[in-house]
Amino acid sequence: MNDIITFEDFTKIDLRVGTIVEVNDFPEAKNPAYQLTIDFGQLGIKKSSAQITTLYKKEDLLNRQIVAIVNFPKKQIAKFMSECLVLGAVNGKDVVLLNPEIKVANGSTVS
Repeated sequence: MNDIITFEDFTKIDLRVGTIVEVNDFPEAKNPAYQLTIDFGQLGIKKSSAQITTLYKKEDLLNRQIVAIVNFPKKQIAKFMSECLVLGAVNGKDVVLLNPEIKVANGSTVS
């Protein structure tokens, strides 16, 4: 387990549901990854790099809802600017995406 945080620390994290609307290969990434374009409803469109190529094909990701942290600072990855962090459970070397069980509105908060 990592360091213990306070509830106030947790409330600073903005977790939202979004729908993947575009998926592209990311050959410049150090580790195999996709470039994702995600619709977060009223928050708009954000991009993210995700190392999820071992379990997911590009066509399987389109229109899939995911959970992401949307209030991290932007991060440059090769020539790509990542604007949010898509969440997943690490299973060995694979990452399994976290997603709502039932479709919800894009931009819905996660608590």
